[in-house]
Amino acid sequence: MRRRESSVWAAMVIVVAAMCVAALTELFDSGIAAGWHSLFTVLRVIAVGIGTVGVTFVGLAYVRLARAVTSLAEQFPLDPTKQRGVSNSQGPEGLSHAVNAHLQDRDAQIRRLEAELKDLRIQSQLSERRERHTEAIIYSLRDAVVVTDESGRLLMANEPAAQLFGFDARKSCHKPLAEVVGREHDDFVEFLQTTRRSGVEATRREMQFSRPDGPHTFDTIVSCVHERGRVSGVVAVLHDITREKEISRMKNDFVSHVSHELKTPLASITAYSEMLADGEADDEHTRKEFYAIIQNQAQRLNRLIEDILNVSRIESGLIKVHKEPVSLTILIEQQMQMIKSYAEEKSITVTGQKPIVYDQVYADKDMISQVVVNLLSNAIKYTPSGGAVDIETQVNETDGLARVTVADTGVGIPADEIGHVFDKFYRVQANNKQAKGTGLGLNLVKQIVEKVHNGRVFVTSQVGVGSTFGFELPLATPERVETA
Repeated sequence: MRRRESSVWAAMVIVVAAMCVAALTELFDSGIAAGWHSLFTVLRVIAVGIGTVGVTFVGLAYVRLARAVTSLAEQFPLDPTKQRGVSNSQGPEGLSHAVNAHLQDRDAQIRRLEAELKDLRIQSQLSERRERHTEAIIYSLRDAVVVTDESGRLLMANEPAAQLFGFDARKSCHKPLAEVVGREHDDFVEFLQTTRRSGVEATRREMQFSRPDGPHTFDTIVSCVHERGRVSGVVAVLHDITREKEISRMKNDFVSHVSHELKTPLASITAYSEMLADGEADDEHTRKEFYAIIQNQAQRLNRLIEDILNVSRIESGLIKVHKEPVSLTILIEQQMQMIKSYAEEKSITVTGQKPIVYDQVYADKDMISQVVVNLLSNAIKYTPSGGAVDIETQVNETDGLARVTVADTGVGIPADEIGHVFDKFYRVQANNKQAKGTGLGLNLVKQIVEKVHNGRVFVTSQVGVGSTFGFELPLATPERVETA
């Protein structure tokens, strides 16, 4: 069709050009009048030619339209008897209905495709949002998280992991993990590689890693990421369990110490009770001696249980505290009278001081009395016969503090152990033979002063010279009493 149109146009142009050349030749050869006549003749011929060509092109356009409709009709042939309710007798109207039906089908298909495309866009947005949320969760975790691909290259690591292994998380992406973490962590890299090769879902192992504050233990869980039936990556989560292991060890030590300390008085009570029951105390003097031993051991057992319960209550925050203005000098004088007989048994002199003008603290009287008793009895316990114990109170009005010190002339504490004397159940090894104890007295002093009263305990000591234990408490100012 296009070739036919091009041929018609070419013929027309050639004819018109030839006629124009002839008319111009006649114009120059025959004169002006004849020339103009010839030119008009040419123009009429051109007009007739253009009309003919126009009719020809209209015919060609009709033929093209007919062919297009025929082609469309061939694509949707009508059933001889019934096609969408249109028969052959309907002619062009039936074809129109078929075309409209096809267009409606295509429109419905386009709408379905648009709906599917919209769903795909929503799913893509949800997937991107889930990915961002996953990354946000990983980066917000306090545990160290490391993600590698199937080749062992680093894909993702949060800040705790970067701090643990000492690398820049952003600059280290897509680098081999062994290169990122360094040779000192080859065991961790090997753990991930072994897990990836095995393809297991999760593997757990405790691993040691060095940190600025010392070695730490991590509960390391490594899991494989499966995609289309193969391992596409590995995820490692490292949880620091150093503190948990320390607490577990402390609990075990606590149970061990308590069991040992409870067994000692119980064993004495049981033994002397059995001897009394067997009639081994055949005179009044022996029976009184056995009764005294049983009573002393029972009191020791009671004190131990009370100390354990008090420490537990303070640590858990369940202890009841009744604070009021208390004069330290008067309170100390009362406790000195209670412990005087114990000091006299060892020929130890206990000296105090005269009351000062103002030394009141806002405290629980019973608890501070227990602190003073524990410090005095501890000083007498580790001071040889003939020694001295001195207790005094000082007031620092500038800092608003009252300071109590208990100094003795006892055996002293080695420098490498002085930092542990306030620990629970801790006893100085060199002084174990000097006196019996549970290791809870000084710990209870620390708990009462620092946790309950926001004060401070301290100690200084020199082996063979003596020790000075003490504590500081805030003074009972009117403002503090009103706001308490």
